[in-house]
Amino acid sequence: MTDTAPKRSLPPLMTMTDRAAARLKTLYEGAEKGKFLRISVGKRGCSGMSYEMNFVPEVQKGDERIEDHGLTLLVDSKATLFLIGTVMDYEVKELESGFTFTNPNEKGRCGCGESFHV
Repeated sequence: MTDTAPKRSLPPLMTMTDRAAARLKTLYEGAEKGKFLRISVGKRGCSGMSYEMNFVPEVQKGDERIEDHGLTLLVDSKATLFLIGTVMDYEVKELESGFTFTNPNEKGRCGCGESFHV
């Protein structure tokens, strides 16, 4: 018996908004020139998981390479299942600014917003 059902395409692992891409481009052209932003998921906080971002000089074994808006980001291979379909944005608020993540896999966040669970 053959499976004739059409295959559903997977969403991209991650995408960036125009604001996130503009900020990352500024960082890549300035203090982080020659490096890649690497995103991973660590165990921490009230809800158990948190987004971690580090600038690294080279691709690490197993990293997923994301190309969006003409920029490259890296995703730790252990984080891919938690991040499928995530959109990275850059928000500027009155007292803080930074990258944010809209992750369709999140089932909840802690009260302070620093950690999440899936």
